[in-house]
Amino acid sequence: MMPKRFILTIIALLLIGAAAAACGGKNGVVEEYETGRTVTGDSARTLKIFNFKVEMAEQLSALTRRYQEETGVRIELDTCGGGCDYSAELKTRFNSGDKPDLFFVAGYTDLDLWQEYLEDLTGEPWADDMQELAKPAITKDGRVYGMPLAMEGWGFIYNKELFRKAGIESKPVTLSGLRAAAQRLEAAGIRPFENGYAEWWVLGNHLLNTAFALQPAPADYIERFSSGSAKFTGNTAFEAWLDLIDLTLEYGQETPLQTDYYTQIAHFADGQAAMMQQGSWTQLQLDKLAPDLDIGFLPMPVNDNAEEMDNLQIGVANYWVVLKNSRMKEEAKAFLRWLASSDAGRTFIVDEARLIPALKSIPAADGRLGPLAEDIIAYMDAGRTLPWLWQRYPGYEATTSQMSVQMQAYIGEQIGRERLLEEFQRIWDTAGSNK
Repeated sequence: MMPKRFILTIIALLLIGAAAAACGGKNGVVEEYETGRTVTGDSARTLKIFNFKVEMAEQLSALTRRYQEETGVRIELDTCGGGCDYSAELKTRFNSGDKPDLFFVAGYTDLDLWQEYLEDLTGEPWADDMQELAKPAITKDGRVYGMPLAMEGWGFIYNKELFRKAGIESKPVTLSGLRAAAQRLEAAGIRPFENGYAEWWVLGNHLLNTAFALQPAPADYIERFSSGSAKFTGNTAFEAWLDLIDLTLEYGQETPLQTDYYTQIAHFADGQAAMMQQGSWTQLQLDKLAPDLDIGFLPMPVNDNAEEMDNLQIGVANYWVVLKNSRMKEEAKAFLRWLASSDAGRTFIVDEARLIPALKSIPAADGRLGPLAEDIIAYMDAGRTLPWLWQRYPGYEATTSQMSVQMQAYIGEQIGRERLLEEFQRIWDTAGSNK
């Protein structure tokens, strides 16, 4: 007679087999992800994408639906929007075991943080097609770990019609030229700047980057600041950079610290100001709010050296990456290949999401992307670019967010110039000691 425990085991196995058959073969088998979470049915073969860019959520949703129809691969798309902190939310998901298969990371320090989880994508067919500016941030030890979403850039977006109304005939590319333009705009009853200083990333990532990018050797200076051989106090570029901030405050609205991203965009689109510090990603919103707006980019000058100042800060904000231990990693890599090479994928990049392609084989300089992208492409082609550097800071986003708090204190007149730079030094030293 067989032992009772053995009989129960046989019955359990038969029941599992019957359940699997009823669910239609391997897609219905109970599967264990490397997270330890049990999933059943079709959800076991679902490609999970975590999107950081809320501006393209609608377009990406349509694209993934098309991909599902063409390939049969089920996709679960989740967008981090509505004020969501993508980096923090991504860490939360990993800590809880809810790891997406396809997600985004930034370069340099962020790549270092996530590299252990990332699939090596060096052999993918699009890897050799990347724009040269896009490669260094996502390459480590000669290996490529992500596909750039897009080239992006920022500066002062300006309303050309309002400039013409004020009688400004040429682009200001120096600090004194920018001041003269602001004075003429104000004299014509036009507010020069709409400052969105409620947003930490506008300050801590983009505005602050200007001071670092204009150092004599920017990447070297990051190391010098980190090692203590260079200081914020007494630094010529930082002192000049504060002159630029003061200019935007003098000729901007009364409540810059209460002006968030969406308010800034809405006011600029409505013609309430002639300039705003923002980037090429605003084209989609501006087209919806004011499709006939005649706009372009100005540099963000801190002195009167026109040759040095007439550059735009251009780079890649985030890269598509694949979870190394995902059971869906081959499907994730296939999706990226399709995105880079198919007509549908390329149409999404250029015509729907209005992104500046970071792959050289995708043409974009034909006016389809709008005037902001055209200016970015023109500056890229001319080699007139400044690097994105905050991804190299010790502590990365924690450092930039803390520095932005001190910038807001300066803007709110709670601290002065010297105290601001001293606080920068304290934050930097603390971040360096915690590495």
